Amino acid sequence: MKWSELLDAFKNYLLLERGLSKNSIHNYILDVKKLVGYLENNSIQESVSSIEAEQLKQFVYEIAKSVKAPTQARIISGLRSFFDFVVLEELRKDNPMNLIESPKIGRRLPDTLSYEEVDALIQSIDLSTSTGERNRAMLELLYSCGLRVSELTSLRISDLFFEESLIKVLGKGNKERFVPIASIAQHYVTIYLSEIRVFTPPQKGHEDTLFLNQRGKGLTRNMLFVIVKQLCEKAGMRKNISPHSLRHSFATHLVENGADLSTVQQMMGHESITTTERYLHVSKKHLMESMLRFHPRGKQ
Repeated sequence: MKWSELLDAFKNYLLLERGLSKNSIHNYILDVKKLVGYLENNSIQESVSSIEAEQLKQFVYEIAKSVKAPTQARIISGLRSFFDFVVLEELRKDNPMNLIESPKIGRRLPDTLSYEEVDALIQSIDLSTSTGERNRAMLELLYSCGLRVSELTSLRISDLFFEESLIKVLGKGNKERFVPIASIAQHYVTIYLSEIRVFTPPQKGHEDTLFLNQRGKGLTRNMLFVIVKQLCEKAGMRKNISPHSLRHSFATHLVENGADLSTVQQMMGHESITTTERYLHVSKKHLMESMLRFHPRGKQ
């Protein structure tokens, strides 16, 4: 089977059987295409069945010259998943990527905001415009519910259960979860719905989409990143802030204030609690400050 044919089959497998998001699927396919491009550029006539670990090691060596360790590790992981699929399809008996180690990378702690910085970011929004009310509702939701960008942009009006103070979120792998929503976020979403969105005619297929652009379509991931970046600059922040920073701040502030990890895990939609545990490291400074302040041996 040709590489191109197998790529199409791999894409369907990731979508239908693994239930991955469009962004994850795009990255997996891109990783394999980089390998295919390398083989073509070097006139290497190998099929998925015949390519050997040494040739793949050479490819990894080449990409290591131009990308950082995290990107290199991601490409190796993507290729390992691809060859797992090849084995599953019985096109070869082994996964040659199992012989290739990923570069060791340090655990990167996520960017977070203090309570004051969250307030400053939201207060920098120009509420004299219709998009201002929408943007305030979006940022309050990101911080109140710890949503991923894709979860926010795909949120529907029918996903709001304000009487129960809950929203239904479609997370990674198309897994649904219910997340509590704070009253302040609920308040600003209600304002947006009753005073702004009601006057924005939705285009076909977006009748139930919660947050719309001025053309009546759903917002893109890129647009949300641009909005947060502009607000960050307006607020005079020098941190590298993105929409994800509000999600990370949500989790960090919960842990700092005593929430147990299993609760945070459920609200964040983490498959493994190991992912949630990194917020213990983020809040280490807060824990140390608490110890020095409240422990009888902490004071001198």
